[in-house]
Amino acid sequence: MRIPRTPPALKDVFASLARPEDLALIAQHANPLPAGRYLHREDLRYRRPPEGLNHEQWWAATCLGRAPLLYELPLLDVQGQPFRFATPQPVLIDLHHIDRDAAGQIRAPEGAPIHENRQPYLLASLIEEAITSSQLEGAATTRKVAADMLREGRQPRDHGEQMIFNNYRAMEYLRELRDEPITPQRILDLHRLLTVDTLESPEDAGRLRSGNDVQVIDQRDGSTLHTPPDFSELPGRLEALCAFANADENSQPFVHPVLRAILLHFMLGYDHPFVDGNGRTARALFYWAMARSGYWLMEFVSISHIIKQAPARYVRAYLHTETDHGDTSYFLIHQLGTIRRAITALHAYIARKTREQQDTEQLLTDKSPFLRFRLNHRQISLLRSALKHPSTPLRIDAHQNTHGVVYQTARADLLDLESLGLFIKGKRGNAYEFYPQPELLTRIQSLADTGPAAKTSNPVAPG
Repeated sequence: MRIPRTPPALKDVFASLARPEDLALIAQHANPLPAGRYLHREDLRYRRPPEGLNHEQWWAATCLGRAPLLYELPLLDVQGQPFRFATPQPVLIDLHHIDRDAAGQIRAPEGAPIHENRQPYLLASLIEEAITSSQLEGAATTRKVAADMLREGRQPRDHGEQMIFNNYRAMEYLRELRDEPITPQRILDLHRLLTVDTLESPEDAGRLRSGNDVQVIDQRDGSTLHTPPDFSELPGRLEALCAFANADENSQPFVHPVLRAILLHFMLGYDHPFVDGNGRTARALFYWAMARSGYWLMEFVSISHIIKQAPARYVRAYLHTETDHGDTSYFLIHQLGTIRRAITALHAYIARKTREQQDTEQLLTDKSPFLRFRLNHRQISLLRSALKHPSTPLRIDAHQNTHGVVYQTARADLLDLESLGLFIKGKRGNAYEFYPQPELLTRIQSLADTGPAAKTSNPVAPG
């Protein structure tokens, strides 16, 4: 990826003006959003400037328009200069939608609000974030294998699975910290959870890097995209980051909680305090900050899933900030869009699950009214899964984890379906597995009119 060129110094642009009216024309076009967007100087080069201005003068006009909007942050770049941020209209609009949507009430297929019937959706989100956040940093495990591992609670078998397993555990750890202040030690503990058994040198897990041999490299051509601060500065920078993370609304300047969470993400990635796992730690810290500020819906969305769809834009948002005098607005705008797309994806997921639940219930109503009122929503979900994946075994522990119930409840759900003649029970190792009966739809149909009388005589074996 080509690093954007640093914009020209404004003093040089103004020094080159030949006529007083040129300055007046620049002031006339002082707009923070040229072409309606928060554009970097590099993007302006490919657009036609206003009549009477060249590209350098147009950029100067843009900077004049942004100057009143920019605030300095208590976070420094590698030159010791403060990062800055602005809240132009696109930022305010995105914050409005996130404030509304991330605290709104979304209903699950079973009818209860999602935060009251949370476990299946929370588990799906944790799994998706664990998988995609790890894949962004090299994990090659397929989604299905990784999801089965996490649902069944089995131990990881290779490096990729270990990365995903660690990410899942770290996200659960952060849920416990939502009401606690963040400290340098807790960030080190978080990094240790994320990287245990995945680093070339195991002792680097949960430890700040002790050298300057860490850089952000473009994997396509090997060029250096970012050189982080000197390792000797890292303890102090981590202290400053935690102070910023824990600041309240009375701190100056006021930083909206969502922007604060994004800036934590930005700074940990910028400082690159660890030899590896910086991206995973940065995204995890973002989730902590959002949960601490009461954005409960963020537990159910995966920002890594959205970033993975266009990773170059994510990197470019960093580069635009670095090459425009520490203006983090580029990264903020990118991540606000990412959050909104992740929330939209959650809405679509809930809608799809609602349709699937309704379709299954309608199927049971058509084929067997008895079953429609005989089974609970967890068992209906099991039947839906069995109809979609007839060759995939169902396990008690996976069902338990998916729905957040005790083992005995999960076991009873599956044994009940076996007693109805819908599942076959087998054993693999020490765990019982349940397979859908052949021609499951036909068996459901057989229960249509006769109800309990149509049960098979299979005894319920202990499990």
